[in-house]
Amino acid sequence: MAEDLNYKKAGVDIEAGDQAVERIKKVADLTSRREVLQGIGGFGGLFMPNLSNVTDPILVAGCDGVGTKLKLAFAVNRHDTIGIDCVAMCVNDILVQGAEPLFFLDYLAIGKMDPLQVESIVSGIAAGCQEAGCALLGGETAEMPGFYSPGEYDLAGFAIGMASKAELVDGSTIRKGDIIIGLASSGLHSNGFSLARRVLLEEANLKLTDYQSAFELTLAEELLKPTVIYVKSVRSLLKSCPVKGMAHVTGGGLVGNLPRILPAGTAGEIDTSAWPKQKIFAVIAELGSISDQEMYKVFNMGIGYVLIVPETESESVIRHFSGYNIQAYPLGRIVCGEREVFLK
Repeated sequence: MAEDLNYKKAGVDIEAGDQAVERIKKVADLTSRREVLQGIGGFGGLFMPNLSNVTDPILVAGCDGVGTKLKLAFAVNRHDTIGIDCVAMCVNDILVQGAEPLFFLDYLAIGKMDPLQVESIVSGIAAGCQEAGCALLGGETAEMPGFYSPGEYDLAGFAIGMASKAELVDGSTIRKGDIIIGLASSGLHSNGFSLARRVLLEEANLKLTDYQSAFELTLAEELLKPTVIYVKSVRSLLKSCPVKGMAHVTGGGLVGNLPRILPAGTAGEIDTSAWPKQKIFAVIAELGSISDQEMYKVFNMGIGYVLIVPETESESVIRHFSGYNIQAYPLGRIVCGEREVFLK
């Protein structure tokens, strides 16, 4: 006689899922804001925004994931930083328009429920939310046997922020002569990993666990450095500086992201010698015989975020970020053109 089937034998462990939720609740509580009325555990998170100091409030929303950087986390069984990447990719995007991140939702789809692994992933999400000042309001953890291999998962995030309509940063006032300020990245951030993995792990046959003298770290430690969250430093600057436009440098690099905020008739001229590049970029370029053009098209090349400011403000802006231990560099200026970037 055939054995009686149940959900657990089919690959979904409800009890393990419940354990994971209880662990998540404790982590999420660390990110709570006073506007949170109900967080994780209900069917929907409740958030009552404080509108007393906001004129014509505009909600700004964004979603993103971590991409194939996840493959590295699987390979070395390290999951405590990947959540920071997920938060960073979302909150840095909505920051571009001047929004304050209010709350964050995550979607975690996993092959086999492991409460400790889930707790590690969500601990990273909570750390990112704390750095961004937003609440981890809710999310979904889905066990999907047969869809993801045991130990593997996918992760996506959703950030909701708010800005006053009059204070939105949309790039419309950018003019010829404005200065392009770049904020240093921590390395690759969360983009270009399909190419990086191909070059480093397949073509060069490097091992993630091997110590690399070029980085003074193992290769895994270098590649898993989390994406920088720029929210606090940039939000502080917006209170005192007339920032004209901003860009989060993700897939497509400087040449692909800066044009997204340029008005018609303008272009960005960037001096590629204006800032130091982390060694990881030179290693990838050399081992993969990758052209400079392709490198700047794929990777952030050491700049994770860009601001456009009046020339008279550039020095004070650079000083401002030094107070947050973020290196800022004058990359170049706005010139005439058709929403493009000239590298020199």
